[in-house]
Amino acid sequence: MQNQLKMLKQMQQMQTKLAKVQEDLDREQIEASAGGGAVKAVVTGQQKMVSITIDPDVAGDVEMLQDLVVAAVNEAMDRSRAVAAERMQSVAAGLGLPPGLI
Repeated sequence: MQNQLKMLKQMQQMQTKLAKVQEDLDREQIEASAGGGAVKAVVTGQQKMVSITIDPDVAGDVEMLQDLVVAAVNEAMDRSRAVAAERMQSVAAGLGLPPGLI
């Protein structure tokens, strides 16, 4: 019975920590750029787009601009997922859970 109470308490702690991490990720902004900074994308740690900034000098070449936007957004999303995975893993490690469980 005591083991079950301990496990329940650990699960509640994990839920609290996960909720905190998710709140923090929603507020965190991650930026990536493409074309030497010609296009900048900003996303949250929850992979939501916040903004795109485009240097007016590249606005004339539509095909290049489209490629740069895609590259910047993809890079920002990749970085965001990496940050989120790192934060979630720290919660799992703090509870003694095996890597990859969360």
